[in-house]
Order: sequence, then C-alpha cells, then structure tokens
Amino acid sequence: MFSQTPVYDRLVAERGDIPVQVRGEADRIHRDLAHVLRQTSTAQPDTPRSAFEPKQPPTAL
Repeated sequence: MFSQTPVYDRLVAERGDIPVQVRGEADRIHRDLAHVLRQTSTAQPDTPRSAFEPKQPPTAL
C-alpha cells in the first residue's frame, strides 16, 4: 500500500512495520478468542449466554 513512498519506507526501517505487527496481533487475539469461545460453548451448555440472561425465567409471586 505505502511501498512506493520514501517516507513510509524510512519509518519502517527506523521503527518497524507497525501496521503489519498490529494486524498480526489482532489475528492472534482473534484466533485465541475463537478457541476460548469454542471451549466455553462445548464445556458448559447449561450456562446462560450472558451474565444478564437468567438460566430460568422468573416465576410469578
């Protein structure tokens, strides 16, 4: 994307390719989160989907 700009090339040489590093970290976090969510959904099917969602509907008094 910016490979034809000398300013970007100089910044990459000095500081590293930050957008590529951020993208890599975001991909890693996404994979880790997907893994955790898969484990959670298969390990505890009786738990509510949210802390605010009750397991059973409230009963009338």
